[in-house]
Amino acid sequence: MTATAAEPQTSAADAAGVAHTTEAVGVITGARERIDALDDRIIGLIQERMAVSAVIQEARITSGGRRVNLSREMEVLHHYSEALGKPGTSLAMTLLELCRGRI
Repeated sequence: MTATAAEPQTSAADAAGVAHTTEAVGVITGARERIDALDDRIIGLIQERMAVSAVIQEARITSGGRRVNLSREMEVLHHYSEALGKPGTSLAMTLLELCRGRI
């Protein structure tokens, strides 16, 4: 493949983040492919969680309840914090926001 002004040519080492051996390039490339696949699965799970959350919210509202159950959200925050530390709390907050919107 030839490089054009619009498409600069990159080597495998450049694509792997300046790996210095062919073996390292292979490891990095394979690991990145796995990360991409894991990210796709995580996104799918988040979308599934959003759909389940919408069902719960609808049932709660239809029965005269509130859209959000703050004690349940605190359980979720605690669960993520225990598993992942402080970044887990931020992740849980983002998930809760995605699943119920800002309150």
